[in-house]
Amino acid sequence: MSELSLIEKIFTAAVPIIFAITVHEVAHGWVASKLGDQTARLSGRLTLNPVKHIDPVGTIVVPLVMIILTPFAFGWAKPVPVNWRNLNNPRRDMALVAAAGPGANVIMLVLWTLLLMILYGASHGISYTSILFVEMAKVGIIINIVLIVLNLLPLPPLDGSRIVTAFLSPVAAQRYNSLERWGLLILIALIFTGVLGKILQPMVSFMLSLVNAFLTG
Repeated sequence: MSELSLIEKIFTAAVPIIFAITVHEVAHGWVASKLGDQTARLSGRLTLNPVKHIDPVGTIVVPLVMIILTPFAFGWAKPVPVNWRNLNNPRRDMALVAAAGPGANVIMLVLWTLLLMILYGASHGISYTSILFVEMAKVGIIINIVLIVLNLLPLPPLDGSRIVTAFLSPVAAQRYNSLERWGLLILIALIFTGVLGKILQPMVSFMLSLVNAFLTG
């Protein structure tokens, strides 16, 4: 984005990142509400207003520190509250609620890819506004791919662990989910040691190759 100023770079990155995090969380709450739990709706979290989902530490402080100290940015939004006891079929429905977040990121990935394809296909040349949207779409594609792959890791409390739990016996599920108290520390350790990047890179590269094949095909 060499043509863009620092403010423009921040803007083109912030918009897709905020959308990716916000829609991801809303999707969890929306599916939970459809499956019997109205906790998120009653707490005012079924909204696309990003202010309702921003975690001061996870959404602002941690990503900024990591951008400065590491090549990998990581953060989180304020989790949407879900009471599994209210769900119609708790074991199955918690997996569906968990899958809804990455599922929303898949939809956003498709939409950003379509937008980029339309912009690349414009025959009248690239305007200044188009450049902003091209860069925004590129960030949208990357951030949603990273969120899909990252959140599907089977590490409590990531979404992938909730899906795995649905296939475990109650005793095994309890032992498995006991890792949640250490989950964030494990994740941060994996990031700073570079292990997480090595874990994510193959799947991220594969999904990027699919996007590129779609754009060039």
